Amino acid sequence: MSLNSEHCVAGKDINTKEWFRPVSDESGGALSLKQVMCTNPYGQYPAKPMQKIIMTLGQHVPKMNQPENFQVNDSNWVQHYKLAENELENYLDLPNDLWGRNDRVSFNKIHTGNIIIQNSLYLVKVEDLKLFVSNNGKRRCSFSYNGIQYELAATDPMFDSLLKTNVILKGILCVSLGEEYLGYCYKLVASIY
Repeated sequence: MSLNSEHCVAGKDINTKEWFRPVSDESGGALSLKQVMCTNPYGQYPAKPMQKIIMTLGQHVPKMNQPENFQVNDSNWVQHYKLAENELENYLDLPNDLWGRNDRVSFNKIHTGNIIIQNSLYLVKVEDLKLFVSNNGKRRCSFSYNGIQYELAATDPMFDSLLKTNVILKGILCVSLGEEYLGYCYKLVASIY
């Protein structure tokens, strides 16, 4: 996801299948374009979904709403092949729900410990996936997960392309719990497969 030349990146360790989110600083800041560049035999390019990347992360800087945060260091990211489409299901998460039943979580409840966020990222297989643009121009996804109907904001940079083409989707989503905004952490569809 890219916001005003800032980039949000997350991934899973190939061996442990544990999530991590590289961030620019202790506050969980987004990364610059320079920080998301990967080297491969053809040059340097921004990291892309499903790439296998060898990277060394700095210190663990967890937040109550994003416990997977690790501060990046100056080490070079190296692309090491790509995850095959048929491998994606090997990395699915199986939570009971996506942090409740609606599109946001109260930051105050997280801050006071009434809600404990153990993972702020999930890769889930969903049913009845629909992509659409709302009446006010917002990119949205509706879907069912574990019998619960959701409608969430979509930040996948490929959203418009996926919407315009009739590509057959696997119904796999990377869903992220965002930063606090006006008292809530909103649930975002960060990647659509």
